[in-house]
Amino acid sequence: MKMSNRILVAAAALAVVVLSGSLTGCRKLEARDNLNKGVAAFKNAKYPDAVQFFTKAVDLDPTFATARLYLATAYMNQYIPGADSPENVEMAKNALENFQKVLDADPKNATAIESIGSLYYLESQGTAKLEDKLARLENARQWYQRLTEVDPNRKEAFYTLGVIAWAEWYADWNSARSKAGMKPDAPGPLKDKKAREELKAKHGQRIESGIASLKRALEIDKEYDDAMAYLNLLYRERADLAESSEGYKRDVEVADDWMQKALDTRKLKAERLPKNMGITNEAPAK
Repeated sequence: MKMSNRILVAAAALAVVVLSGSLTGCRKLEARDNLNKGVAAFKNAKYPDAVQFFTKAVDLDPTFATARLYLATAYMNQYIPGADSPENVEMAKNALENFQKVLDADPKNATAIESIGSLYYLESQGTAKLEDKLARLENARQWYQRLTEVDPNRKEAFYTLGVIAWAEWYADWNSARSKAGMKPDAPGPLKDKKAREELKAKHGQRIESGIASLKRALEIDKEYDDAMAYLNLLYRERADLAESSEGYKRDVEVADDWMQKALDTRKLKAERLPKNMGITNEAPAK
């Protein structure tokens, strides 16, 4: 090949590289423009419009993690727990698939992990069949456990693990009380030793794990009053598994203490708020 031909080939190759880079840059700019439009629609709760913009953004730039997260969240925000229409089921499916694609590229993306856990929890709340409800709660638990491993200081993850532990055992506890003919406010423990032992075997470790998770949330945030409220529930209900009335009273006393702490903390937080929260009935000064 003559020198001049070599130069022409090299120049052509360089032009292709430059053009390719230019086109890539244009696509990324267009993707960001669609992201911005999608965010505006998202903030105005126009989720179907937001989905269209975010979809366009990830089509233009499949590596655009922010747009992918927004797309998944826009689908998730349209999901209605308990509605079994094909459209609603598809919303949950699309949300899950896009969160998973984020994790395929970034396995430690805490937002995607938490969102999948939250989606499974939402699905459990709209599930009538207990077996299906518990299956979704277990999925949620696994994802929130993964979140604590990725972010050991995410207080909401530990709190939710406590809530899930309570939700997983509540139905069996309530059923045992009902079978024993005990009214909601009737003092325990459960009189039937066999019933107590069966509940302990099935839920004992779950209850202790839930209590530990809620206490971990309080280590991170000492004023986490919602965590205090669920500690109250777990201790109060665990009291029914005690072997004696003395053991029952001990757990109830601990539960009462946590409930009072929750009330005191909420009162303290309320007192810290600005008196009028920026609202006044007075006419503006002239």
